[in-house]
Amino acid sequence: MGQAAYVGTVGAAPIELALNSVSEDPLAGTYIYAKIGTPIKLTGQLKQGVLTLTEPDVHGKPAATFTVPGFAAGATQLTGTWRSLATGRQLPVVLTQRTAVTPGKATAGQGREVLQAESLPNCYFRTVLAKGGEDYYATVSGVQVVEKKTNRVLQYLPLDGQSRGIYSVSTGDFNFDGLPDFSVFESSYAGPNTSSLYYLYDPAKKRYVASGYGGTSLEFDTKKRRVYEHNSCCAGSSVTKVEYKVVNNKLVILARHCYRWDEKKQELVERPFSACQ
Repeated sequence: MGQAAYVGTVGAAPIELALNSVSEDPLAGTYIYAKIGTPIKLTGQLKQGVLTLTEPDVHGKPAATFTVPGFAAGATQLTGTWRSLATGRQLPVVLTQRTAVTPGKATAGQGREVLQAESLPNCYFRTVLAKGGEDYYATVSGVQVVEKKTNRVLQYLPLDGQSRGIYSVSTGDFNFDGLPDFSVFESSYAGPNTSSLYYLYDPAKKRYVASGYGGTSLEFDTKKRRVYEHNSCCAGSSVTKVEYKVVNNKLVILARHCYRWDEKKQELVERPFSACQ
């Protein structure tokens, strides 16, 4: 079983919960209380049919647990217990499956939204999965930007990318203007190469806009205000590195380097950039 998303309650409080996998050990998940809207990361395990998820406090130490006995990945209704580790207080948990993704099968459930683990001060995110069909592997068709105070969808941005479950969205300042931005994982390629789609906050429009940034495995250095691209090809025998600065929300090349494997020296040696193209 792959990703799964649920809605329900802890006691009388409405919650939303997503699991990155319900077959791997350890498990990873995230959940929010509707009144708060800040995702809380979960870790846990599934042993002998009992799902146990641990919630940390602000210092990262275990603070509470979710326990769901008789857990079944395909079950549409789940019941269990939330327990405070500090006080022992217990509350009933009731969950209804909203989304289920099994590799090789179409997305199941009434919805296709998956809560994301990362959030910003005023909003959190849900990815929307493509419906898919036979031989389907989860892909993201859009992302929702959701206001924390109201749980209102502020923006829906259509896109096309591979799903990383609850870790599809990352946050940062990608144009170094001091305002929070976010990215959505796009694809993984041969070797360590990956790409993401970057969305920049436009304070005039009060909305996120697509950056149009291209490049592989981008890294953002906020201190130097530089962007670095790293591309490895052919089992690491060809490597390119590009340094950018950001001008008017566009990437401008400052330097490009090409490294090719030298059999005699048994190491990567810098070559003209054209040798890597």
